[in-house]
Amino acid sequence: MKRRSFVKGAAAAALSPLAAACGPAANPPPDDGFEVGDVVHLIPTANHERIRIKVSFRRALDGAPRLMVGDLRIEGTSTDPSRQFFTFDVSGLEPDTRYKLELRDAVGGRLCGDWPLSTLPAPTARPERLRLLLFTCAGGPDDLYNYGFFNAYLPIAHRQRLFARALSFSPDAAVANGDHVYWDMKSRFGWAMGESWPAWFAAGWFERERPLSDPHNRGVLKRAFGPQIADLYGVHFRSTPMFFLQDDHDYGENDEASDELRTFPADRFMLDLARTTQALYYPELLGGEGLPAEYVRADGTSESFGAFRYGDLFEALLYDCRRELVNSLESNAPKSVSSFVSPAIEHWLNERTARSPALHLAHMPSTPVLWTAGKWGEWYPDFRDESGVLRAEVEKPWWPDGWAKQHDRLLLSLTARTDRTPLVLSGDLHATAIGRIVANRGKSLERNPVTSVLTGAIGTGALGWPSQFRGTPPLPSGVLETEVEVEPIEENGFTLADFTRDAVRFSFFRWTPEQGEEAIERLEPFREVEIPRPIS
Repeated sequence: MKRRSFVKGAAAAALSPLAAACGPAANPPPDDGFEVGDVVHLIPTANHERIRIKVSFRRALDGAPRLMVGDLRIEGTSTDPSRQFFTFDVSGLEPDTRYKLELRDAVGGRLCGDWPLSTLPAPTARPERLRLLLFTCAGGPDDLYNYGFFNAYLPIAHRQRLFARALSFSPDAAVANGDHVYWDMKSRFGWAMGESWPAWFAAGWFERERPLSDPHNRGVLKRAFGPQIADLYGVHFRSTPMFFLQDDHDYGENDEASDELRTFPADRFMLDLARTTQALYYPELLGGEGLPAEYVRADGTSESFGAFRYGDLFEALLYDCRRELVNSLESNAPKSVSSFVSPAIEHWLNERTARSPALHLAHMPSTPVLWTAGKWGEWYPDFRDESGVLRAEVEKPWWPDGWAKQHDRLLLSLTARTDRTPLVLSGDLHATAIGRIVANRGKSLERNPVTSVLTGAIGTGALGWPSQFRGTPPLPSGVLETEVEVEPIEENGFTLADFTRDAVRFSFFRWTPEQGEEAIERLEPFREVEIPRPIS
């Protein structure tokens, strides 16, 4: 018998009581006094005519719960055999309308307090303003067990206070751009994360040869990821439509390449992991105008690619750069051209960028534009040389230039419309920053430079920041000419983007544990950058 199998078998008796006790982990009531009842977490998304909500409960429900939305009564769809996880999907709603929502059990009993949630304005509406909350990297286990890597992240209580401060500014919607969980397995720090003894004590080890529908793997996922998502978000965002985009760690790995291992393209287990996490914990994207049919599920949702409109004021294009990554340097690459997104999605992005009637449009990829940390899975060729300096002219191992070529095509599409500022809003690099691309590979973009924002990391930093092991902070790529307004700041924080008909204003927030958690409640922007909308 293999050592790993022996260890797992020997400890099954110790783990099984924990598995029986652990459904979704408990979440304390929020400070606003909302009656949590039996609800562990509740995350909504919305468009102008539809609401979709993911909910988990502390106990198994005997029958399907019901969501009351005005005069409508919608039965929940179970997403897990435990009957503790449900999806609610409500369509045919009125645009820009505030609804009262209620959750009831099968016999009509209250499962939590009532709460409001609004649909977004219709695509033809002319709203005057939109406030969007932006953040990244909220994941990471809490320091619940004092087992090694579990204290590498900001305590969940601190993250929740950051969320509470962000929500106190009344955003109309929120975008969580990637890295909702950290539980790497095969990559460099897997030994200290998902494959570690602390991970085994807290949740067990995944069996990669089994699907996520297997009871063992499903139990590991809920114990490993539940505290990072359900406990963290709780019911705090119940009245704020959220849009979740996945990145590398949501597939259970860091993006890394060596002669021994390239973590992407994602294997079957990684895809199963990302899909199952989304199915249980946060809403899928509600499609997007013109999205290719092969990316739209039967229920009209999309897992990794989509858009949301806010009247004629704003359109966001969200795309996961890991789900369909192709590297032509791999012998088993299905296509001869390397790309982060498929040709069909690239065509859709270019078409929407060109044809959207929105006054403001932003690309929201899971992999940042403008910035690099010399990582393998980036748009850019920059790589740390022997002296520790990032250089774009040295060869980055296992990096195909097709990724950069796709980047160039997307930038060309963004800059073609001169009646709006080209915007890219992303996360991943655990920092807050804003800058402009004024030239790409020697080709001037001065006529309409691309503004790129790193939105701020929520959960990083208790034991340090990624630059400490990467050997470099995020920097502009060497193939670009840039103007940096806010240099990358590795502190916890978030960004508010206020769109009006004439401009967009970015408000940047930062905090460090040395300031004390009470300071979070008084956070104000440390920098504001306003960009007028160009008139062509």
